[in-house]
Amino acid sequence: MNKNKLLVLFLLVIQYAFSQSVKFEGIVKDTLGAPLEMANVMAVNQVTKAVDGYSITSDKGKFLLNLKANSTYNIRFSFLGLKTKNITVAAKEENVSQNITLISDASQLAEVEIVKQMPVSVKGDTLIYNADSFKTGTERKLEDVLKKLPGVEVNANGEVEVEGKKVSKLMVEGKDFFDGDTKLGTKNIPADAIDKIQVLRNYNEVSALKGVENNEENVAMNIKLKSGKKNFWFGDLTAGGGVAHTDERYIVNPKLFYYNPKYSLNFIGNLNNIGELPLTIQDYFKFTGGFRNMARRSGTNFSVASNDLGISLLRNNRAKEILSQFGAVNFSFNPNKKLSFSGFAILSATESDLETKNQTSFLNESGEVETVEKRDEETNQKSDLGLFKFSTSYKPDEKLQVEYDALIKMSKQDETNASLQQAYQGDGTFISSQDIFTGKKQNPLSVNQNLSTYFTKNDKNIFSFEMQHLYQYEDPFYLADLDFVPFGFPGYNPSQNRDRINQERFVKTNKIDGKLDYYYILTPKSHLNFTFGGTYSFQNFNSSIFQLLDNGSQNEIGDENFKNDVSYSFTDMYIGFHYKVLLGKVTLTPGFSVHKYNTYNEQLGSKITKDFYRILPDVYALWQIKKSETLSYNYGITNEFTDVNKFAQGAVFTNYNSLFRGNRNLENSLAHSHSLRYFKFSMFNMENIFGNLNYSRRIDAVKSSVLFNQTNQTSTAINSNFADESIIAMGGYGRGFARYYKANVSVNLNWSKFNNLRGTQNQTTESFGQTYTLKASTNYKKLPNIELGFSKSVNEYNGGNFTNDKPSVRLDYYFLDAFSFVTEYEYNNYYNSDKTVRNEYDFLSASLTYMKKNCKMEYKISGTNLLNTTSLNDDSFSQTFLRTSQYRVQPRYVIFSMKYNL
Repeated sequence: MNKNKLLVLFLLVIQYAFSQSVKFEGIVKDTLGAPLEMANVMAVNQVTKAVDGYSITSDKGKFLLNLKANSTYNIRFSFLGLKTKNITVAAKEENVSQNITLISDASQLAEVEIVKQMPVSVKGDTLIYNADSFKTGTERKLEDVLKKLPGVEVNANGEVEVEGKKVSKLMVEGKDFFDGDTKLGTKNIPADAIDKIQVLRNYNEVSALKGVENNEENVAMNIKLKSGKKNFWFGDLTAGGGVAHTDERYIVNPKLFYYNPKYSLNFIGNLNNIGELPLTIQDYFKFTGGFRNMARRSGTNFSVASNDLGISLLRNNRAKEILSQFGAVNFSFNPNKKLSFSGFAILSATESDLETKNQTSFLNESGEVETVEKRDEETNQKSDLGLFKFSTSYKPDEKLQVEYDALIKMSKQDETNASLQQAYQGDGTFISSQDIFTGKKQNPLSVNQNLSTYFTKNDKNIFSFEMQHLYQYEDPFYLADLDFVPFGFPGYNPSQNRDRINQERFVKTNKIDGKLDYYYILTPKSHLNFTFGGTYSFQNFNSSIFQLLDNGSQNEIGDENFKNDVSYSFTDMYIGFHYKVLLGKVTLTPGFSVHKYNTYNEQLGSKITKDFYRILPDVYALWQIKKSETLSYNYGITNEFTDVNKFAQGAVFTNYNSLFRGNRNLENSLAHSHSLRYFKFSMFNMENIFGNLNYSRRIDAVKSSVLFNQTNQTSTAINSNFADESIIAMGGYGRGFARYYKANVSVNLNWSKFNNLRGTQNQTTESFGQTYTLKASTNYKKLPNIELGFSKSVNEYNGGNFTNDKPSVRLDYYFLDAFSFVTEYEYNNYYNSDKTVRNEYDFLSASLTYMKKNCKMEYKISGTNLLNTTSLNDDSFSQTFLRTSQYRVQPRYVIFSMKYNL
C-alpha cells in the first residue's frame, strides 16, 4: 500500500469518527460573570460509566466536548475553590450549547475526585496526565505512554520534551530515577505500573529558591504508581532468542522495582546481540548526574575538554554488529523525614563492529574542492563503562537544607581500525593509495563532588552556598601503522618495513567552583541578589610521539615541537548583582558581574601570566501574557576560555594524517548571545505553540590556521580578530482534535558562519541546516491506531548540499483482549545537489504480542529490519572539509521472547 492510499485511509477514518459525534459546547463562569480559565469538564457515559470526553476551559472560559450520538451523559464541571456542578445531557444528533455558572464552595473533596478521573488536569504549575486515559493496550514502557500525551514528545534517544522544553529530571514517587538522564526511565519503567504522570513546570529542587531564581525553563517529571505497585516488588523478566540468517540472536532483560515511602530499589539488566544499547558512549559522556554548571551561570565559560581521541560514538543501534551487556541499580533511603540517601551504579560493556565508506572533500581557500579522499573502513570498538553516584540531603526544618553529591565516571575504551585510503585531485586525478591500521585506547576517570547549603534566615533574607570539585584523569593512546608517514619527524628512521607511529598523552585536571548567593526580599514582587564566587583550575598536559621499529624497540621523537610538558592554571574571582522585579505581567531581572581573571601556562622552560578585569552584563525578561502563554528574552555576555589542550605547543595527532599544535599566547573570547522564546499551551484544545530564536556572536575567538598538503593537514590554534556568528530558529505547532487525534508540525533552522586561516589567508565558511517535520496520529481505544510522519532534512555547506526525505508510518492495534500488533516503517531518500551521491533505503519492523488480562506470562514474536536494508547515509561538515559516509547496519532478524510480569 503506497503512502497516498495510507493518507486517504487515515482521512476516511477521521471523517467517519467525526460524523458519529455531537458537539456540546459553552462557557463556564463564576457568579460575577467572569470566565473561568482551566476549569475541568468531564463527560461520563451513564450506560458504560466510561469517560467519553473531557475538556479544560480556555482563557475565555470556553469548553468543547465531542460526544457519541444518541447517548446520555453526566457532565461534571469543577474549578478549584468552587462547587462542582453536575448536569445531564442527552446527546441526540444535533449539537448542544449551554453556559455554566459555578458558585463558591469551601470543600474541595468533590474537585479532588474529579481531578483523579480527568485525563488531563492542572494544579498550579503541575500538569497531571491520567495514564489510563491514553493507553490503548499496546504500551509496554513509559516511552510508549508519553508519546500519546498532548504536548509531550520523545526523541529516538529517549529524551523527553514537554511544551518544547527538555525534561531535566525524572522521578518515581518523588524519588530520583537515575538522576541526570531520562532515557533509562522512558525505556524501562513498565507502562502497566503507571497511574499518573506529573509534569512539574518552573521546577526547582530547592523550595527556598523557587521564588527568587528564574526557573521558567526548568521542567521535571514525576511518575505516580498504581496502588498495587507500592510496597510490592514489580517489573518483568524477559528472555528471547532468534536467528539472523545463520547467526543466533538473544536477549535477556530483567527489570525489578520496589517503592515504599521509606526506601526504593530498582534494578535493570540487559544482555543482547540484537542492537539494543541501554547506554551508549554519548549517554556516558553527557551523563551529568544532575550536576549544574556553576561557572557558566556567572558569565564565565571555562570548559574542561574531553580527550576522547575521536573514538566513534554510535548515535543509535545501527552498526554492523553490536554485543551489549548492561546492569544498573538505583536506590533511595529515607531513615526519617529530615535525612535522605540516594544513588545509583551503572555498568555497561559493549563490543561493536562497524563498516563504513567515507568520501571526504577537502576545500581550498575559495571553498572549492581541492583534493578528495575515499576510504573503506572496518572498525572494532570495545567499551567498558562505569557510572556511580551517591547523594544525601539533610533538611532539619524549613529554614535549612544541606546536600552532598558525588559522581564517579570511569571507562575502558579500545578501538581498532583497518582502512584502504585513496587520494585524488579535485579533478579526479589519482594521487596515492595506502593501507592504514590505527588503534585508540583510553581509560579516563573523573570524580565530581558537590556540597550545597541553603538557609532561610527569615522572610527577608535567604542564603545559598554551593561548591563543586572536579578531578579528571585521561590517558589516550594512539597508534598508526602506515605504508608511509605523512609528516616529517626529526630523528625518524625511514628504513623500516612499515611506518608505525605512536602517541601517548596524559592530562590531569583539578577544578574547584564556589559561589555564595544572598537574596534580600524587598517586597513580595522584588528582591536583590548579591553573588560572591570563584573558579580555580589547575591542569597538567604531557604528550610524546615515538616510532615503533621492526625489532620492537622504540625510537623517541625528542624534538620539542612534538612533545609537551605543560602546566596551566586558571582563576576567576567575581562578584555579581541582580535585581528581580515583577511589573504587572512582566518580570525583569537585569544584572552584571565583575570578574578578576588570572591565567598562566608553564612550558618550554618559561611561564606566561595574564591578569585582567572584565564587567559582564546580562538581562532576563519574561512577559506572562496568560497563564499558559509566555514570551521571554535573555541576553548575556560570556567570557570564554579554553583549557590546557589548546595551550600545548607541541604537535599531537588528531588522526593519522592530521596534527594539531596549541598556542601558549592564546587569549579569551567574548560571546554575545540573544535568546527569544515564545510559548503557548491551551488545555482547551490541547494546542501547543512554541518558538525559539537564538543569535550568538563570538568576538576574538580562538581559531585554527590550517596548512594542507594534499589530504594531510596541520592546524595551529591562533587568536583571531574575526567574529563567528550563528542563528538557530525553532518552531512548532501541535494540537489535539476530538480527543482521539493529534497532529504537529515543527521547523528547525541552523545557520552558522565561521572564520579560519588557510596559511595566512582568511577563509569564511557557512552552513545552513534545515529540518521540517510533520506528524499526525490517532489514539483509539478499540480501533487500530496509525501515525503518519514526514521529515525533510537539508544541509547546505560550502562545497555541497545534502538532502534526506523520510516519510514514515506506524500502526498499533490491541484486539481480542489479548493481542498487540505494532509495526513501523520508514523510507529514506538521501542525495546531494547534483545527484552524484544517492542512496534509497527503508526499514520495517513488526511485533505481535499475546497476553491475556490478569495473566503473568506474555509471548512475543518480533522482527527488525525485515526488508534487510544493508546501509545508511550521513554527512558532516567542518571549516576545511565536507564528508559523506555510508555505513553497514545489522541484518534482518526475528526474535521469539517470553516475559514474566511480577
